[in-house]
Amino acid sequence: MKKQIAISLLVLVCAAGWCGAQAQTRPVFKVDPFWPKQMPHGYVFGASGGVAVDSKDHVWIYTRPTSQRMTFSNPPNATSGQAAPSVVEIAPDGTFVQGWGGRLAMSEEERTQFDWPVQEHGIAVDNKGNVWVCGNGRDARRGLDDDQCIKFTNNGKFIMQIGKSGKSKGSLDTENLNHPSQPVYWARDNELIVSDGYVNRRVYVADADTGKFKRMWGAYGNKPDDSAPRDRKYDPVPQQFNLLHGMTVARDGTIYVADRNANRVQAFTLEGKFLKEAWVAPGTPHHDFGTSFGVALSGDKDQRFLYVADGHNVRVRVLDRQSLKEVSTFGAPGPYPGQFTNIHVIASDSKGNVYVGDGGGRFQKFVYQGVAQ
Repeated sequence: MKKQIAISLLVLVCAAGWCGAQAQTRPVFKVDPFWPKQMPHGYVFGASGGVAVDSKDHVWIYTRPTSQRMTFSNPPNATSGQAAPSVVEIAPDGTFVQGWGGRLAMSEEERTQFDWPVQEHGIAVDNKGNVWVCGNGRDARRGLDDDQCIKFTNNGKFIMQIGKSGKSKGSLDTENLNHPSQPVYWARDNELIVSDGYVNRRVYVADADTGKFKRMWGAYGNKPDDSAPRDRKYDPVPQQFNLLHGMTVARDGTIYVADRNANRVQAFTLEGKFLKEAWVAPGTPHHDFGTSFGVALSGDKDQRFLYVADGHNVRVRVLDRQSLKEVSTFGAPGPYPGQFTNIHVIASDSKGNVYVGDGGGRFQKFVYQGVAQ
């Protein structure tokens, strides 16, 4: 009799969902309040435009120097502080390695070789150490849009450019981008995969050596359609991307994209076949910033967790990668270590640490502590 009662209670407990919650593990993090370390030359980051991690677990920070609103001497100097170059490499311990790029750090003559972005957005590093940067800005005075991504050597020497500023013909254009937000390098096939999504509405894939177009797709693997409405709602489900903002590729080749204003994450094969999707914080209304800014993966062998930067609710959401169900969150609104003021970009390293950039130019390292229930 007692055994039957115990079994009945267990069934009731599990039916209530407590068994699953108890068994569900989640990653645990501790913020490093001293990362990154003080940079040389009085450097101060501009607004965040991107963050990526290379094969050495060095963190590449991409910012907007001309957005800096601090009071500097004129001209700026190391004593009063000055805007850091657009691209900064930081060692795992937080030490500054190098900085280059941007309209303040490059001469006009140097910039005649390429179209440096009006507004920096999205960075990637390939397996040779080359650095890709993109942009999502518009120069209203000159009528030029960021329709390009640019490839540089590790120390900032120009290699090649995909697309030309102000030349986009829309989401079916195979030669130009249109306000791209995030490049990702896929080593196995030597491909650059771009979330081309502030104006265009697609994932764009090119050969990383030649820049030649290979394929593209939109939401659910559909053909991109610029005429589709950008209504922000859950019902009916939008069949095209609204604002494709972040992207990452798992070791198994699954591509995860963050459709920021649609409050969702979608998963695809490398060929663009739709696999599944998840609504991120679906109780959030469809207005303001959106809940799906960027995505990153956990550092374990199976990459069990997917991290989503939620800009509307100002926290990182942890999803189980297979089910895309939320298991936990970390961070909260605020100016202190471990808090966010305008969460914008996210990346992770091979050890499971997570790096988050606020729109205002603050970057934080969340050190992986293991898993807990």
